[in-house]
Amino acid sequence: MLERIGDPAPFADSEPIVIDELELGEPRPGELLVRIEAAGLCHSDLSVVDGNRVRPVPMLLGHEAAGRVERIGPGGSDLAVGQRVVMTFLPRCGACEGCATDGKTPCVPGSVANNAGELLGGGRRLSRDGQAVHHHLGVSGFATHAVVDRRSVVPVDDDVPPEVAAVLGCAVLTGGGALLNSAKPGPGDRIMVVGLGGVGMAAVLAAASLRAELGSEVIAVDTLPEKLTLATELGATQVYTPAEVAERGIVAEAVVEAAGNVRAFETAAAATAAGGTTVTVGLPNPEARASISPLALVAGGRSIVGSYLGSAVPARDIPEYVRMWRSGRLPVERLVSARIGLDEINHAMDELAAGHGLRQVIVFD
Repeated sequence: MLERIGDPAPFADSEPIVIDELELGEPRPGELLVRIEAAGLCHSDLSVVDGNRVRPVPMLLGHEAAGRVERIGPGGSDLAVGQRVVMTFLPRCGACEGCATDGKTPCVPGSVANNAGELLGGGRRLSRDGQAVHHHLGVSGFATHAVVDRRSVVPVDDDVPPEVAAVLGCAVLTGGGALLNSAKPGPGDRIMVVGLGGVGMAAVLAAASLRAELGSEVIAVDTLPEKLTLATELGATQVYTPAEVAERGIVAEAVVEAAGNVRAFETAAAATAAGGTTVTVGLPNPEARASISPLALVAGGRSIVGSYLGSAVPARDIPEYVRMWRSGRLPVERLVSARIGLDEINHAMDELAAGHGLRQVIVFD
């Protein structure tokens, strides 16, 4: 549980996240009790820990997770006890103006609940010594169990391993969706991904899956040599540092920015070819500001698109990613760089901040 926001790094020393026992309420109508099997660490978790995105505390973090249904709230469900589910961090009510955009904009009630640290159905199911503990994005997956709204989960079959299922819920939905739902490259379009964390590398996997169909070049950009090497192994045809992209004038028609910082966004926008689209999925500090040329947008017919959760409709998109994974086109397991215990979480946040690895996944026995 996150006790404080903005503690100094290294977090292994300041220990802003504590391991503690919490009380978990019973699932209400339309809710499920899920036993967590695996939970991934994402920059969206780190951005709460380091204060870049302020959330109410105390809060039980973790928004990328998978597990099995253990109990169903009153009134029943279309899911069964024992069913494996993927948790997604933006529930969709299915009835608001946001849900009517087919993924382009977030669910309005879902966003309100997330910002308040509540479940979509209202209120909190977590407490400690009688004090309410906030949910993180309707999931709170850094725990052995979670009570979640049915609209925050998507069922998957047992052949999908827990670690793969967990990563589908954020990294693949966001990175893959940024490309497939928002950039929508056409035949021969060059594809560039700027920022090769878990989300960016998921976008590389999605881009590589399109190569045979579209004949696209897949360009991966990062400052870390080890990330560029791995991107090549995962299907990138060209790899560059941001400085090399600028020096050589490398451009692409479909550019995904997944780093969540101003410099990466500016690199992505500058590397977008005439007629092309920049899709940004990173979440920088709310006060961050970038500099771009409006003339370059107008004269070159370029577009800049924001994509939250990859403009995904999880109930539609996750089954498609599962099919791609089964066929071997989307080797999601390659995104899992480490399997860790819950007691390693503060050190894991330091590793995430340093840019090491892709997805560290907490595995619960």
